[in-house]
Amino acid sequence: MIYNSNEYIKHIAAKTAPSMRYNQGTDLSLWQKNAKEKLTELLGLPFEKCEDRFTVTSETQCDEYTRTDFEFQSEEGYFARCVFLFPKNANGKLPCAICIQGHTTGMHVSLGEVRFDGDKEQIKHSDFAVRAIREGICAVTLEQRYMGTAGQNENGSPQCLRGRSMPALLFGRTPIGERVWDVQRLIDVLYAHFGDKIDTEKLMCLGNSGGGTATLYASCLDDRIKISVPSCAVSTFDASIVAMYHCPCNYVPSIRKYFDMGDICALTAPRRLLVVAGEKDNIFPIGPAKETYAITKSIYELLGIGDRCNMVIVSEGHRFYPDEAWPIIHSYLNELK
Repeated sequence: MIYNSNEYIKHIAAKTAPSMRYNQGTDLSLWQKNAKEKLTELLGLPFEKCEDRFTVTSETQCDEYTRTDFEFQSEEGYFARCVFLFPKNANGKLPCAICIQGHTTGMHVSLGEVRFDGDKEQIKHSDFAVRAIREGICAVTLEQRYMGTAGQNENGSPQCLRGRSMPALLFGRTPIGERVWDVQRLIDVLYAHFGDKIDTEKLMCLGNSGGGTATLYASCLDDRIKISVPSCAVSTFDASIVAMYHCPCNYVPSIRKYFDMGDICALTAPRRLLVVAGEKDNIFPIGPAKETYAITKSIYELLGIGDRCNMVIVSEGHRFYPDEAWPIIHSYLNELK
């Protein structure tokens, strides 16, 4: 007998097999099509497309790059803020990294800017856009909903941590679905307004923690993302999201009935996937992360493209590991035409 309601949910999880898990022998392309349709539905997508009303708000020449601040209309009446960085003195079209922050104080961390207490420590590992420039490619940041200037408390902490993203559920939406939509609309904007600067065949998305979650779901649903790098965001649902406290934005109604994370990761195939993990990550445990990766890797291997799916494990905790990830990212970029 179980009297603790939290323990009872774990009991339910233990006896619930994902109903849409891929079974060997099933038509893989048909499975992916059906799984993507179900995932789209669970995330509360799609929303209605609208005119992007793209506007450049400032342009700045910096030491290493040209910085273009811009905004666009993602949904009717909702505008997303972004920053595009292009290496100074670069010519032609370059690969581009869409940089998605996790539960930090905002996209300025990816740009190496300190605005709040704690930013300096985050920047050591999460200045994604600046690092991309130093790796010889261009980058774009996106202010995620309920974070940064799109929603924060006075100390900079994201609103979603306090559950303020939850009203979305009342309308059949999900916070992560809203973030995925913004990434997809950002790609539309990149194609339309930065097509002379980016190589659309070498578009990648990367992020850590909550940014890794947005990276993964967006990569599953948008084939224009050729390389996906979710960091410290992959484990089994049961060992992570079910087992302990997470920001409410991690919870997608009914998703565990249909999928575990390994099934979701496999929706990136045949495109390139790099899963980054910390051995001492205490919220996305490494053992179940390896189990998840094994499920995904097996599907890539069924397609004969096992080399397009890799995992980096570093003997530290819950953060991004740029020095270990970038060599593999470059190998992926070199393989793309």
